[in-house]
This record gives sequence, C-alpha cells and structure tokens, in this order.
Amino acid sequence: MGFGSAAYDVSHLFGGGVLLLSFVLLYQRRIGAVINAFAVQGALLACAAAWQGYVQGAPGLYVTAVIAFGAKAVAIPLALRMLVGRLGQHTAVETALGVGGSLLAAIGLVGLAVMVVLPVTAGGATPLARVDLTIALSVVLLGMLSMIARRNAISQVIGLLSLENGLILAAVGVAGMPLVVELSTAALVLMAALVAAVVVFQIRERLDTLDTHILDRQRGDA
Repeated sequence: MGFGSAAYDVSHLFGGGVLLLSFVLLYQRRIGAVINAFAVQGALLACAAAWQGYVQGAPGLYVTAVIAFGAKAVAIPLALRMLVGRLGQHTAVETALGVGGSLLAAIGLVGLAVMVVLPVTAGGATPLARVDLTIALSVVLLGMLSMIARRNAISQVIGLLSLENGLILAAVGVAGMPLVVELSTAALVLMAALVAAVVVFQIRERLDTLDTHILDRQRGDA
C-alpha cells in the first residue's frame, strides 16, 4: 500500500513537472530561456520514464530514459543553442496571442484533456495510468498551442518537440507498451523536427528573419 502510494505520487510529480514546463515554454519570451525550459522538460521526461521502468518492472523503459535524456536534455538543446548563435537570434519571441492569452488558452486545453481522458478511461485503466494519460494529453495540446501561438520558427520547432515529449510520456505511462513503439514514435517526430529545421534555414536565407508572420505578407494576406 505504501509503495503504491509512493509510485502514484512520484509518477505524478515527474508528469506534473513536464506539464509545468509546457506552461513555462508558453510564458518565456526570450529564445534562450525557451531552450533552457525545453532542456529541463527533457530531463524530467527521462526521470518519468526511468521511474515507470522501475514501477512496471520494464527494463526497456530505462533505455527510453537514457535516450530521452541524451537527446532532449543535452543534444537537441545544444544544437538549438548553436543554431541560435549562428543565426544571431537572441531577441524576444513574439506571440500571436500574447503571454496572458496563451496561458489562458493553455488552462482551457488542460481542462479539455481532463474532460476527454478521465471519462473515456473510467473502468478501463488504473488510476495511475488515467492521470498519466491526462497529463500526457495536456502536454501534447500545449505543444500544439506553442507551435500556433509563437511566430518564431525556432520556438515553433521547440513546440513540436514538446508535443513529442507528451507522446513519449503517454507511451511510458501505459504498462506493456513495446519499446519499439515508443522509439518509433520518437523517431517519427524527430524526423519532422529535422525537416522543420531545414525550413528554418530556408526562411532565414530567403527572408532574412525567423518571424513566420512575414509569410502572410509574402503570400498576399493582410
């Protein structure tokens, strides 16, 4: 009973931390702070995967944790910082909704995730899995919001990667999920992120800016 309660609390501590960092990604205005928040989110995701590996007795999740830490907490943030330094993009990131509007929309999306997941999984999943899936869906939705609300191409790529963190969090929270499914999901979104990085370079080269709002004017929109 004591271990079950501890497993529940620690799992939600890590999951809640990942979700909190999704809010931080929406709140931060400077691109360097956004990258730092993403790195911390990646480290918490790795901790969540390792803890689930211990709770579920699934050694494969330790592999997921190591990969998540190496990629999300170290390699990708380092590459993004190098990209920012190369492009000279150290200014504040503009938002389409504003910081206050983005945070209000984020709260609404979390409420939507609760209303969708908890009734659907009632009676068909353990309480731990139900809350983990709710948190994971919230992270996915906030990642999508980050992609929509930000006008800077690099921050939009970070939003895509944060969305992937939610998918991985959902995968590790479901007992019995094969490791190949988790890694395939991660590889798929990472490939999309690589394509997005190429688009970033093309935007910078052709338009001399990373503000995607300028694309509206390029295609003739008001």
